[in-house]
Amino acid sequence: MKGYVFHGPGHSAWEEVPDPEIKEPGDAIVRVDAVTICGTDLHILKGDVPGVRPGTVLGHEAVGEIVETGADVRTVRPGDRVLVSCISACGRCGYCREGMYGQCRGGGGWILGHLIDGTQAEYVRVPYADLSVYPLPGAVAPEDAVLLADIFPTAYEVGVLNGRVRPGDTVVVVGAGPIGIAAVATARLFAPERIVAVDLAASRLQAAKEFGADAVADATEAPEQLVEDLTGGLGADVVIEAVGVPETFELCARMVRPGGHLANVGVHGAPATLHLEDLWIKNITITTGLVDTHSTPTLLRMAAAGRLPTRQLVTHTFPLDHMQEAYDVFGNAAETGALKVVLGVPQHEVVPVHPTV
Repeated sequence: MKGYVFHGPGHSAWEEVPDPEIKEPGDAIVRVDAVTICGTDLHILKGDVPGVRPGTVLGHEAVGEIVETGADVRTVRPGDRVLVSCISACGRCGYCREGMYGQCRGGGGWILGHLIDGTQAEYVRVPYADLSVYPLPGAVAPEDAVLLADIFPTAYEVGVLNGRVRPGDTVVVVGAGPIGIAAVATARLFAPERIVAVDLAASRLQAAKEFGADAVADATEAPEQLVEDLTGGLGADVVIEAVGVPETFELCARMVRPGGHLANVGVHGAPATLHLEDLWIKNITITTGLVDTHSTPTLLRMAAAGRLPTRQLVTHTFPLDHMQEAYDVFGNAAETGALKVVLGVPQHEVVPVHPTV
């Protein structure tokens, strides 16, 4: 088969790789029908995730069909249409028993496209299939479902839930890429008073408005002042960092009010300064996290009911074998306007639809 292989920082290719095989009785082999590219994949290509070894097939999000299962798999069988989660869960370790699947110590966690071959290929081996793939309702199209493998659970769990968004809050989302926009969309479920999106790109700020942001701010034009003006000088109740660079983390820390929450979602490849000389007295709660995907069943039900603006995030679609072109488009989002790219689904023109309350 073919897959998109990481060969070291700045080097990757769509090339022939060995077909996956069942290695453990809990494994499943999935034929990939739809796959997407994550910002984390770009971090890997930059060398920000040193745990990824050269020769690894990238990707940790997919929709496909089960073609083979190991002897211990009970919940799915060949022919089933499934969502492949970005997180694999052994189901037995202490973390899995607490629903913290991202921290699995039994051989799971974030392993696809990280520690083992991933989903950006024609077929993928998924360990612990009973807990790591989700049968899909017929009403959920592939290009909708694939966005529930990572970005919506990540934005919802690591951003909105960790940030403790509540009715009446002022929420600031720094970074209006796919994760940031998904954070805007899922924060709206909790009826905050206002959501402010901050980014450098005018096109992404416009997209944030379409997904529910009440106000937007150019990151170069004193967004702290806007937040201060909107909150009577207090600052935001919740600030979600969705970029992953030191400057944006420090910006978030300056905008959060005393007693507020700063939820870091971005993947950081360099140290950021924590200004405790300013923050120690403010009762700030700072959270970090890798998604656990415990919310995936809930999000799937919401998607099936039409309550999540998933497909509106998809700006570009490609055949599966156009992986390098898709990476080029996604990696140059400032020029291409890409939010989310999906490969492998039937090609069509994407018409933006404004989400409604």
